[in-house]
Amino acid sequence: MPAPRVPLVAGNWKMHPASRDAAVQLARDVAAGTNGQPVRTVICPPAIFLEAVSAAVGGGRTEPGRLGIGAQTMQAADTGAFTGEISPAMLAGVAQYVILGHSERRQYDNETDAAVATKVASAVAHGLVPIAAIGERADERRSGGTAEVIDRQLRAAISELDQIAGSGLVIAYEPVWAIGTGDAATPDDAQAAAAQIRGVLHEADPDGAHEVPILYGGSCTPQNAPDLFAQPDVDGALVGGASLDAGSFAAIVRAAAEQPA
Repeated sequence: MPAPRVPLVAGNWKMHPASRDAAVQLARDVAAGTNGQPVRTVICPPAIFLEAVSAAVGGGRTEPGRLGIGAQTMQAADTGAFTGEISPAMLAGVAQYVILGHSERRQYDNETDAAVATKVASAVAHGLVPIAAIGERADERRSGGTAEVIDRQLRAAISELDQIAGSGLVIAYEPVWAIGTGDAATPDDAQAAAAQIRGVLHEADPDGAHEVPILYGGSCTPQNAPDLFAQPDVDGALVGGASLDAGSFAAIVRAAAEQPA
């Protein structure tokens, strides 16, 4: 019988807050409200604040009960002529996690499935935990294309991994139409997507599929988190707006901690 997955809740701060001091204070408040919970908890501040936030909370950790630090993106290469980018080597000692393929990166920075694949493999090779984000747009959902989008983006994201087992891979299902809208997926819809993801992972690596946390993202709140986390294949959340309020984020972490193993 495989070991139960430890819940994981990650906060994507996006381009917030406005100052280093505010970022450090928010990190300290989140740590105070979440440390000791049997959950892998992660905050992903803007790149310019990564070092200060990491230092403020003790460097970050990947084990349950301690606050981990994540980057919001990275370049796959170690060095090179990539203006404005951050390499995985630069994240060493500062971050333990990295979000890859977020819909906003795909939309505004033309991040392709192929680029996500290369970045996921690079993150694993550098000892970082990749949180690979996938999900359909509203028009794709209306046309019945949700399953196809999940299948295509997921297969691409894992295509350059030698194996899933031991990689640390995390998958975040984030329906684009739910992000920042207040219109979250229903628990049944979130479970259907997560079950599809688990099935594709099992097809790719039967030994590793069970260990991958599958997160839900898109208007996750303290109010809807318990019902989302009660689904058998939903192991936590990638939280946007609610992660900017330490109390709300801590409540989501507690909801994850309260789910039976």
